[in-house]
Amino acid sequence: MEYHPQPTPGTARPWAFPAPERGALPNGLTVLRCHRPGQQVVAVEIFLDAPLDAEPEGLDGVATIMSRALSEGTDKHSAEEFAAELERCGATLDAHADHPGVRVSLEVPASRLAKALGLVAEALRAPAFAESEIERLVGNRLDEIPHEQANPSRRAAKQLSKELFPATARMSRPRLGTEETVRRIDVAAVRAFFDAHVRPATATAVIVGDLTGIDLDALLADTLGDWSGDPGQARPVPPITADDTGRVVIVDRPGAVQTQLLIGRIGADRHERVWPAQVLGTYCLGGTLTSRLDRVLREEKGYTYGVRAFAQVLRSSGPDAGGAAMLAISGSVDTESTGPALEDLWKVLRTLAAEGLTDAERETAVQNLVGVAPLKFETAASVASTLADQVEQHLPDDYQAQLYARLAETGTVEATAAVVSAFPVDRLVTVLVGDASRIEEPVKALGIGEVTVVSG
Repeated sequence: MEYHPQPTPGTARPWAFPAPERGALPNGLTVLRCHRPGQQVVAVEIFLDAPLDAEPEGLDGVATIMSRALSEGTDKHSAEEFAAELERCGATLDAHADHPGVRVSLEVPASRLAKALGLVAEALRAPAFAESEIERLVGNRLDEIPHEQANPSRRAAKQLSKELFPATARMSRPRLGTEETVRRIDVAAVRAFFDAHVRPATATAVIVGDLTGIDLDALLADTLGDWSGDPGQARPVPPITADDTGRVVIVDRPGAVQTQLLIGRIGADRHERVWPAQVLGTYCLGGTLTSRLDRVLREEKGYTYGVRAFAQVLRSSGPDAGGAAMLAISGSVDTESTGPALEDLWKVLRTLAAEGLTDAERETAVQNLVGVAPLKFETAASVASTLADQVEQHLPDDYQAQLYARLAETGTVEATAAVVSAFPVDRLVTVLVGDASRIEEPVKALGIGEVTVVSG
C-alpha cells in the first residue's frame, strides 16, 4: 500500500491586526475601509453619535426603539418590502443602542454590497417611522421587560448599575428603558430623537472584506454619500461618578435554588496606561477555566460551573474627557454555598494582593490573549466590530495592534499591581440575586460590607 507523505508545517507568518484606511465623504461621513482578501462576506459597521445620555428626560429607551425602527421601512419601501429586499441580497441587518451611541451592523456577500449598502443608506436618509411599526416595537419592548426582570444575571446587572451610579445619571438606569419610560415613546419622540442626533457629519462607517473589483469610492458616493444633514453641535459629555463603597445588596428571590453573583466597581478605561496590565491581570484572575477563581471555586470546591472576571468599557470620550469601564466578577452558585463561595472568593483576592501572580500565570495569559488573536479576528465582522469599538471610544486606528504589543511587554509585577488595584477587597459592590432568607445571615457573617435586601 502506498501512503501519501505526511504533511509538514509551513513557516509561521507574522500577524498584525488589520490597519484600516481612513477617509471622509463630502457630506462629512467618516469612512474606515479595510481590504481583507478572501473575505467574501463584507461587514459594515456604522456608528451614530446618538448616546443614551442624549435621550430626553422620561424617555429612556427611545434610542433603542429608534434603532430597531431603522429597518422597519423607508420612504421607498414598506417594512415588508425592506425585509424582502435585504433577504434577496443575502444580507443581515441589525441595530442597537448603547451608552456611546447607536450601531448599525450589516453583513452581505461582496457581490451584493452595492444593493445592501443602498438599503442601509435609504434607512438612514429617510426612515418611515410608521406609527403602526413604532407601536409594535414599543409593545415588543414592553413584553421583553418582565423576562429580563426574571433573568437572574440581567437582574443583577440592573441592580449593580443602580448601586454604582447616582440616580440622575443615565448609566444608573436600564439601557433599554423601563416599563414606565417605554410606554411614553411614540412616533413624535422617535422622529425627534432621530432628527436631533442622526447625521452623516457625526457618523462613521467601517467597511471590511474582500473589496477586489469593487469601486468603493463610487459605491459610497451613490449610497451613503447621498445622505445629507446639518453638521450639528458638540454636546457636553457628563462626567462619570460612581460610589464603590464596599457593600452587599441581596435581590430577594424566595425559593431560588441558586444565587447569582455580580461583584463590581468602576475602573480605568482603554485610554489609561494601566489598561493592558489590567486586562492581563484580570485574565489571570478569572478569564479562563484555568484562572485562579475557577481553580478554587469550581475545581477545588465545586461551588459553581464557572466564575469570570472581566472589564467592559461603558463609555470613553477620549484621553482627557474621562471614561469608565465596569470591572466585575460574575457567576452563580447553589444557595447553600453562597456564604462559603464568597468567603473563598475574598480569600483568592486577599492572597493575590499578598503574594501576587506567578510568572507562569502571566506567561499563560499572554499566550492565550495574544496567540488567539489571529483566530479571533478571522472574520470580517470581528475586525469591523473592533474598529467600530475604537471609533466610539475615541481610540486611534492602530490601538488594537498596539494593545497586543503592550500585552506581550507587560511583566508579572505590573499585571499584579493592576488587578489588585482593579479589585480591592474593601471597595467592591456585591449584588446577590437569591433567597434572602437563606443567604442573608451567612453573608453578614463574612464582614465584607453592610448588607441590605431589596425585592426581586
